[in-house]
Amino acid sequence: MALRDADTQKQAEEEFDIEKGRLVQTQRLKIMEYYEKKEKQIEQQKKIQMSNLMNQARLKILRARDDLITDLLNEAKQRLSKVVKDTPRYQVLLDGLVLQGLYQLLEHQMIVRCGKQDFPLVKAVVQKAIPMYKIATKNNVDVQIDQESYLPEDIAGGVEIYNGDHKIKVSNTPESRLDLIAQQMMPEVQGALFGANANRKF
Repeated sequence: MALRDADTQKQAEEEFDIEKGRLVQTQRLKIMEYYEKKEKQIEQQKKIQMSNLMNQARLKILRARDDLITDLLNEAKQRLSKVVKDTPRYQVLLDGLVLQGLYQLLEHQMIVRCGKQDFPLVKAVVQKAIPMYKIATKNNVDVQIDQESYLPEDIAGGVEIYNGDHKIKVSNTPESRLDLIAQQMMPEVQGALFGANANRKF
């Protein structure tokens, strides 16, 4: 009887040890899975943080580049006022701006708007441009200079030319020409300032 109890006791202990081992192994696997999952989450968070930091750095660089280009354009616009003060150079510029504006509109009736201080100069330029326009286009044209509304004083000079009913406008101020050139040449400007962009396909 004592032998049987000892066998039963031994068998119970073996079963207990087996069950205990199985439970320990199961818990160990669960703990390992938990920490693997945590490790992956931490790794993912690190990647997200790194990506966010890289994006923030890129945005700072882009903002700095934009600020530099804006500063350069503002400096160029300030220099435009020097051209306007040099009357012979400015008259040559106005000749081109007025004639180009007339050719762009190609209307029978056009209105030229200029700065108040430029009125006498623009009047002479328009009188010179009309016969040139008629010869080039073989069309008659009526060009008036707007005496009711002038360009704002902060504009360096130049003209705006409208069709007869003011629905179509050609802006030929030095500022508008500079903005147009800057827009068209932006890739070249950026390349000259910052080097070629490897991501750009064109």
